[in-house]
Amino acid sequence: MTQKEGRAQQNTSMAKSAGTVGIAVMCSRVLGLVREQIFAAMFGAGMAYDAFVVAFRIPNLLRDLFGEGALSAAFVTIFSRYDTSRTQEETWRLASNVLVFFAILLSCLCLLGIYLAGPLVSLLAPDFAKVAGKAELTATLTMIMLPFLVFISLAAVVMGMLNTKGRFFVPAIASSFFNLGSIVGGVSLAVILPRYGYPAIVGMAIGTLIGGFLQLGVQIPALLKTGFSFSPHLNLRDPGLHSILRLMIPATIGLSATQINIFVNTSFAASCAEGSVSWLNYAFRLVQLPIGIFGVAFSIAAMPVMARHAARKDIPAMRDTLVSSLTMVFCLTIPATAGLILLAEPIIRLIFERGAFTALDTVATAQTLTLYAAGLMAYSANKLLVPVFYALNNTKYPVLASFLAVLTNILIINLTIHLFQHLAIALSTSCTMLLNFLFLSVVLYRKMGGYPLRPLFTGVFKILAATLSMSLLLFLGRKILADFLVGNLLQQLFAVLLLILLASTVYGVVLHWLKLPELTEIVAKIRTKFCRA
Repeated sequence: MTQKEGRAQQNTSMAKSAGTVGIAVMCSRVLGLVREQIFAAMFGAGMAYDAFVVAFRIPNLLRDLFGEGALSAAFVTIFSRYDTSRTQEETWRLASNVLVFFAILLSCLCLLGIYLAGPLVSLLAPDFAKVAGKAELTATLTMIMLPFLVFISLAAVVMGMLNTKGRFFVPAIASSFFNLGSIVGGVSLAVILPRYGYPAIVGMAIGTLIGGFLQLGVQIPALLKTGFSFSPHLNLRDPGLHSILRLMIPATIGLSATQINIFVNTSFAASCAEGSVSWLNYAFRLVQLPIGIFGVAFSIAAMPVMARHAARKDIPAMRDTLVSSLTMVFCLTIPATAGLILLAEPIIRLIFERGAFTALDTVATAQTLTLYAAGLMAYSANKLLVPVFYALNNTKYPVLASFLAVLTNILIINLTIHLFQHLAIALSTSCTMLLNFLFLSVVLYRKMGGYPLRPLFTGVFKILAATLSMSLLLFLGRKILADFLVGNLLQQLFAVLLLILLASTVYGVVLHWLKLPELTEIVAKIRTKFCRA
């Protein structure tokens, strides 16, 4: 097999894995949107949902700090190394030790967080104390949802094992079970609990716990099928555990900077008009759909490949994999950015505007979504770049980038918050993501001894040309279908789906005509398999 054929096969394999993950993540994100629709209809953008968002942000903050982010990336790097060079018994023994160690550590953190729930809420959203009962409700919801951290972090370790073993669909679809648990359990309890004197939003908080448990539990059968044998033991002297912790320490420090950003953003949002926290959360949830399908999917698919190349010291293969992966991420996120900006208000109106969610909420959330969408490409690309630093065992630069992002974020918000209110937070988030991407790209280029820029820039130029064609169609189509876009629910659904379908078709046709190599290779492979079939 020639080098070109090998690269094409790897690109197709990664695209297939990313596609599998993307489909599963899309199911999860769609269910997530249904969950947000339920929140919007039941609670709108007022006190209860503001309290829920801030309360859920505390276990989420700890999850990103100690769980899914640092732990997942560090674990996959070391687990892949063991899977390549050690016996199966040693590999599974390491996995068991990691599960036990983090189950104990995170449980202790949860107990501490429950004890300090009140002070944590006062620190994160001090202005909530100005509204009667808001801070107390937020503290109660925090105590209920903190154990979510344990379930979701252990689920991330199990996901890392399955991905390294080439199993992508089950861990990706697992988050759908989180949303199902949140929806079915949460809504049921939200209906029942008010009869016993508890706020409906408490039911949604308990539903979050049910969802977290399901996300972990649904992956266990797939893990057992890979040959995993759990041995309950705790060995604090395990060199594999030490290696994971060593990788985690700088990553955790770097992620702590991200959490400072979240803390700053939440604090600023809580000081804006009531509903600002909700508008920001609804918009960010929506922009998470393409991030999850494209950025996270390619990151999950590429991480084990990068780790294997790094274990073999094959830097040229890492360069090619990185460029191809970045091109494919740009291929999907750049048109998604244009689509979200042009269709922000119709999409928000279609998804959320009913029940307690008003036309004013639609406009405010759509404006926020437009600004968040501007950083979509960079946000997704960063999901791909950071694991490369892990694979190269060089984590200090993502840490540095994170702290630079904190300073930039605080500066931009302070300069714009009085003028733009909550929109300043979305604007700052996109700006910091773009600066983060530029910084990491330049550093990685130097650390890897360069990587092929010409095919990357050529690919981006073709993607931009196809996106421009698509954007022109959306701009004209929005004018033609203006009445449908503000009509009844069926008219809105028809108009939005038609515009998305036409735009996707135009984009795909133009890009195929321009012959983007990554797209051409995948299409050729699919065509060959179809012809054989």
